Amino acid sequence: MRAQVIVLAGPSGSGKSRLAERLGLPVLRLDDFYKDGDDPTLPLIATGANAGLVDWDRLDSWLLDDALDALRRLCAEGRADVPVYEIAANGRTGTRPVDLGGAPLFVAEGIFAADVVGPAAAEGLLAAAYCVRRSVVRTFWFRLTRDLRERRKPPLVLVRRGLALARAQRGVVAAAVERGCVPRSPDEVRAEVAALLATRVTRA
Repeated sequence: MRAQVIVLAGPSGSGKSRLAERLGLPVLRLDDFYKDGDDPTLPLIATGANAGLVDWDRLDSWLLDDALDALRRLCAEGRADVPVYEIAANGRTGTRPVDLGGAPLFVAEGIFAADVVGPAAAEGLLAAAYCVRRSVVRTFWFRLTRDLRERRKPPLVLVRRGLALARAQRGVVAAAVERGCVPRSPDEVRAEVAALLATRVTRA
């Protein structure tokens, strides 16, 4: 095995993507493994103001097996071709290579990242797993400003979805911890990953 993965899970808007960039390691964006918007197996919201819209917060809107295959290739071979998912295009627009360049660790982050922790640990692929957490208010604001800036959905839909996610945030963190993630702030993750990387470099 050439490398192991550091998993960053957590609520939408908790800062996983920004933290992944700051860690200075190769990054696998697990959100690129969403199903295309015209996939007939996508789950729908059944009740409430957003009833009838795709429920992108359910695991069956995502391709777990494809994500795990990419993790395995990166750990074993140091390289994998992964999909590029564009929210504006409502689906995949191509592929891109992820090359570890010899790095002993890489980061995998995304909404459903906690669901790869168990399989990755069982196969010896996991170096560490974190649930990135911030306050509910900060997470809501960060997520809303990001989604509005990127024009992910109509503003009213984003606000409604954001409020629903805020109410569910504690449950998301609890579920990630149950799956094997350690709850940490972004600063705590950076410190622990730096120590982990230093240990790997020393061993090499």
